[in-house]
Amino acid sequence: MSPRQPAPFLPMSRAEMDALGWDACDIILVTGDCYIDHPSFGMALVGRLLEAQGFRVGIIAQPAWDSAEAFKALGKPRLFFGVTAGNMDSMINRYTADKKPRSDDAYTPHGEANKRPDRAVTIYSQRCREAFPGVQIMIGGIEASLRRIAQYDYWSDKVRQSALVYAKADILLYGNAERALVAIAQRAARGEKLRDMHDIRGTAFIVPSGWRPDAAWTEEDSTTVDTPGRVDAHPDPYAMEPEAPKPANGPALPEGALPVRLVSKAERVRAKLEARQKVVVRLPAYEAVAHDPVLYAHASRVLHLESNPGNARALVQAHGERDVWISPPPIPLTTPEMDYVFDQFYARNPHPSYGNAHIPAWEMIKHSINIMRGCFGGCTFCSITEHEGRIIQSRSEDSILREIEEIRDKTRGFKGHITDLGGPTANMYRLACKDPKIESACRKLSCVYPGICENLDTDHSALVQLYRKARAIDGVKKITIGSGLRYDIAVRSPEYIKELVTHHVSGYLKIAPEHTEEATLSKMMKPGVDTFERFRELFDRFSKQAGKQQYLIPYFIAAHPGSSDEDMLNLAIWLKQNNFRPDQVQAFTPTPMALATTMWHTGRNPLKKLGRSSEKVVAVKSAEQRRLHKAFLRYHDPKHWPLLREALTRMGRADLIGGAAHCLVPHPTAEERQQQAPRGNARGGGGPGSVGRITPPRQPNLRQGKGKKPNLGRGKGR
Repeated sequence: MSPRQPAPFLPMSRAEMDALGWDACDIILVTGDCYIDHPSFGMALVGRLLEAQGFRVGIIAQPAWDSAEAFKALGKPRLFFGVTAGNMDSMINRYTADKKPRSDDAYTPHGEANKRPDRAVTIYSQRCREAFPGVQIMIGGIEASLRRIAQYDYWSDKVRQSALVYAKADILLYGNAERALVAIAQRAARGEKLRDMHDIRGTAFIVPSGWRPDAAWTEEDSTTVDTPGRVDAHPDPYAMEPEAPKPANGPALPEGALPVRLVSKAERVRAKLEARQKVVVRLPAYEAVAHDPVLYAHASRVLHLESNPGNARALVQAHGERDVWISPPPIPLTTPEMDYVFDQFYARNPHPSYGNAHIPAWEMIKHSINIMRGCFGGCTFCSITEHEGRIIQSRSEDSILREIEEIRDKTRGFKGHITDLGGPTANMYRLACKDPKIESACRKLSCVYPGICENLDTDHSALVQLYRKARAIDGVKKITIGSGLRYDIAVRSPEYIKELVTHHVSGYLKIAPEHTEEATLSKMMKPGVDTFERFRELFDRFSKQAGKQQYLIPYFIAAHPGSSDEDMLNLAIWLKQNNFRPDQVQAFTPTPMALATTMWHTGRNPLKKLGRSSEKVVAVKSAEQRRLHKAFLRYHDPKHWPLLREALTRMGRADLIGGAAHCLVPHPTAEERQQQAPRGNARGGGGPGSVGRITPPRQPNLRQGKGKKPNLGRGKGR
């Protein structure tokens, strides 16, 4: 299709379609987010990319899902519906780490909650089919991507089947699949059915059991653990077969034998790679992983090992009498391809139908710029790697600088402050493996754990240069970095830290040590606290040189798999010694497909080869213990002191209760002791039947004096 003039906004109504002269849409995108025409919002980016390919694209944003009527708003698409939950998994969007419903939704006008259903991909897909029976459906986005195989679901506390099964979709796209999306749309326009497209990377689909693309494919069975070695047949001691006579002049050549040909190493490697591309790895079936924690952990480990686009093989997992087939991950976009995606026309504002509504997510990112994708950190609690991959995909300087000018010229309310030049991580721009051959062969889960790989180029000079050029643009008064910083690679480049601290920190900088204890850090795949100390020394030094009083805001996770009560106590002691007082803390949330979720669900460690007797991991599951771990991080909050006193006494650490400098919590006051004593019961007598109202003590002011470090809170935007 030939490109068409960009629409001011992709249409959300028949009236807008009529104004554009459209009788129908080629593709309709259904999303759980409101429609903001900005490249940080998936549907806008995908929609504008398809529009640039000549397709007529409409958007149905946050439709009412109690019937199919809202899904008929734009008519039946000529090619297919593209369905996503939005920028977040719908369950994470709607529920807290303690499974309590959230009272707001950052991706909805006025932050209103309950504008999307639970498991939105499934519900939206079912409504599309109900509205137009037989219509083709593609599912994608982070919810579908992280649920492409059988996965543990924290909110229902069970292993659920692939999203493909529930949504009854024709095809699933995972990761940042722009290349696959364009290929599918173009082939669909030529009349090919989505359900028949089985040769596109970054996709998953359902096929009959045992299906293969062609006869050349072989299957590697990985459905079990503790596989025994080769078993040789026992010789029969009663066999009386005579020994064959040896030829007089050496062994005779078999008929038709050819002379030996020496094969070079390059030829052997090439042949091995070609053969590998025709191998599919069979994971344990859904029915097996749903009931066997060890097999679940094994399947999780195999999935993550098969995630490098340079050497990953296809995966297949049985779901009943059918197979879910997962093609290898998409090849990362090149810099020109990244520029093409981000350089499309974007209105850079919410759709006019929202008027002047306050949209929290838009307010957060409207003056920020995404400069790269991917993350090679491999943190086990994070799903970025499973979605975007480990290979960093960076935009060019010119593309980024053009976007700054677009924000200056087109975004309402811009006053000269760019709030972020970042991405999943602030400082991985243009960082990559020094050797593409090594990169394509690597099967490590992280480039920076347990230490920074010797093949990783950690030169931050390109990012420093970008910062300097961005500051020089007319109309730009200030640029701050809002993305989280990977401090273990930043310390390799003191010049970068100096540039950052001198020009791009507005009082506070977010970083994420996550913990201090090695037992927990090893399950997170995070560096030791000594690396944080080195970064803090450089941060403080360069802040002082710049004449600025600036502070670090460290993030920590409570109740992570592998974290004991003693680990959390040691972290609390470290926090007090370093005068950190987190205002908000985050408890670990088991998100789909993350390695830490596997630990939490199975009690096994998928970072190591698994067997029935392999390492076990303690998971913090009870509500009481999760509250305790959060209380340790909020040791300074009086409302947590009774719980902490009880825990410290039980742990034999009553020495940390009192007024000494080393103590975590003070002794209870006379008023608190009186409130804790038995009081009159409902009949007026004393004893355990007391129902007297206990009034909590007045909380002291925790703010610190002038000139001291402030009471640091955990900011938004992580």
